[in-house]
Amino acid sequence: MKLKLFTKILLAAALTLCQLNIQAASQAPVAAGHGMVVTAQHLATHVGVDVLKAGGNAVDAAVAVGYALAVVYPAAGNLGGGGFMTIQLADGRKTFLDFREKAPLAATANMFLDKDGNLIKGASTDGMLAVGVPGTVSGMELARAKYGTMKREMLIAPAIKYAQDGYLLDQGDIDMLTTATDAFRKDPASAAIFLNHGEPYQPGQKLVQRDLARTLKLISENGIDGFYKGAVASAIVASNKAGNGIITRADLDQYATRELKPVECSYRGYGIVSAPPPSSGGVALCEMLNILEGYPLHELGFRSAQAVQFQIEAMRHAYVDRNSYLGDPDYVNNPTDILLDKNYAAKIRAMISPDKAGISLVIKPGVFPHPVAIPHEGHNTTHYPIVDQWGNAVSATYTLNDWFGTKITVPHTGVLLNNEMDDFTAKVGVPNSFGLMQGEANAIAPGKRPLSSMAPTIVTKDGKPVMVLGTPGGSRIITTVLLTMLNVIDYGMDIQQAVDAPRFHQQWLPDYTNLEADAINPETRTTLESWGQKFGPPQEANHVTAILIGAPSLNGMPVGNNRYYGANDTRRGTGLALRY
Repeated sequence: MKLKLFTKILLAAALTLCQLNIQAASQAPVAAGHGMVVTAQHLATHVGVDVLKAGGNAVDAAVAVGYALAVVYPAAGNLGGGGFMTIQLADGRKTFLDFREKAPLAATANMFLDKDGNLIKGASTDGMLAVGVPGTVSGMELARAKYGTMKREMLIAPAIKYAQDGYLLDQGDIDMLTTATDAFRKDPASAAIFLNHGEPYQPGQKLVQRDLARTLKLISENGIDGFYKGAVASAIVASNKAGNGIITRADLDQYATRELKPVECSYRGYGIVSAPPPSSGGVALCEMLNILEGYPLHELGFRSAQAVQFQIEAMRHAYVDRNSYLGDPDYVNNPTDILLDKNYAAKIRAMISPDKAGISLVIKPGVFPHPVAIPHEGHNTTHYPIVDQWGNAVSATYTLNDWFGTKITVPHTGVLLNNEMDDFTAKVGVPNSFGLMQGEANAIAPGKRPLSSMAPTIVTKDGKPVMVLGTPGGSRIITTVLLTMLNVIDYGMDIQQAVDAPRFHQQWLPDYTNLEADAINPETRTTLESWGQKFGPPQEANHVTAILIGAPSLNGMPVGNNRYYGANDTRRGTGLALRY
């Protein structure tokens, strides 16, 4: 009895010490009384807050931010890409908008293989064959028309202004632009915009995008027809053809946003509302939460060896299922009911040892006679949460896939094109450049949408939103959202501390866990390694954006009359949480 008590005291002390270190490194969350917007670019954040101040709701603000990011955050904000939007309205209605890119109608399962059946290097990431049919404009317009309250022209006007007049670049903007300098030089239309007379821009210089301004004006005047028909559509098709791509007018004519039921589950009395297939985000997130709900994480202690062991193994098992079964619901029968079942999670817990690492190549998908197969998804996405004064909440994630997508701009439009075709399984059983493996469920097919990890999520209590969050990061999106939620729900952190806390990531294959610096202490690492856990270096930093509603932490007290508390991830040196 004394030994158990002593152990509990040590664990509590360790938890307190770890949280004190995080608190020391974190600023207080941004507090607001009427609404909150957090984005990866400060000008876009201001655009969203201005919409809220003008009487718009969270969906209006989300649409305005989406268009603004296409101008001021061109690495991931876009008109030529796609994404997802999770919405919970103040009256309790929940919905999910899928404006993910689609494979062109002429796409084939083997389009990135040579005559011998081998992957053609770069075929799915570079050039026009890598481009999926864009969905962003369709998604923004459906969101605005069905759930917004303001006119399109008002919501697009700020984006047009920043494109037409330009905006001053700060160091964060420059850091992103310089990642693609060499690629921009290979594409004259991109070089004309994103290079300054052939050389990289410098902080304090102005980026002007007049072609993009004209495209935005056409959308403002004509809605989706301003993009999917007329001059812009003709330019997209012509540039695709010139680059040996396969997107046609029929692809643009047939594109439509899907409205789907969100994935829902519960965790320790909280409701989770997240992304359904074609995203794996909500399903895998809920599967991991269901597994971890069976462990006393708070009592075990933040980043104790035992807590980390259980979290790594929950990730490992969920990614086996994620990589094997999930795909576009129009093409695949996703077994979500089983994967979300708490009894299924209990079966997985029974296979997890408290002191022995799982062996990824031995672990097979839980209850299905399905072959183990192996995904890629670009790390370079962007997410933004918004909550308004009435309690409407939006969690939106959209992307070009890699930074600046293909780095190809459609001439005379300012539209950067995605390389989202790389998110399909180009060849079953072959790991991609990120080491992810996925299966037949995500094989290329005409009109199909590739599997995603994006997980725009809303957490509720008694049916009301209490947390809105998400992140870019490719396959690491799901585990980053998971850890941020655990930090808030299990470990009592305020929302900024939860976002700032160092992270780890396990995705089944490769068979090691990526660690950020200081994610676990040396003694914990030694213990975990003695249990067979393998660790690798950190991957590229995510940029989490999150809002907590009610107080800075779930069991905390409000600051004055403030209801909303925003957190912007400081890892990338960009972004802003701004109150209203």
